[in-house]
Amino acid sequence: MRVLTQRQRERQKQRVRHDQNAARQRVHVTKGDTVRVMRGEDAGKEGKVLRVYRKTGRVVVEAVNIVKRHRKARRAEEQSAIIDFPAPIHASNVMLLDPKDKTPTRTRARIDEDGTKERISVKSGDPIARSR
Repeated sequence: MRVLTQRQRERQKQRVRHDQNAARQRVHVTKGDTVRVMRGEDAGKEGKVLRVYRKTGRVVVEAVNIVKRHRKARRAEEQSAIIDFPAPIHASNVMLLDPKDKTPTRTRARIDEDGTKERISVKSGDPIARSR
């Protein structure tokens, strides 16, 4: 039985949409980095990156963008409550802090003699350690 060309086109559109949705964005910070928020309501605050969402290009920074969520009790012994937690913000709104003088900096990559890649602060030229 011959597959209809319309179904083939639909399947191709679905595949393209899936590839676009599954794509990961390149984010300049990693979990454990100390960053400063440059834009938005919490501009000027500093904190540690708790989580990186590569699909959406967002990061969660501790004590930044705190939102409230009403949580319903799920068991009889549990109690309903309003909890505060940090919500994700876009990665373009944060800048990595220079390890030397704690000011925001851009980064470059350098390959060491032993072949490992490390991040270098543009301001001071010092390597930025990866905390994983």
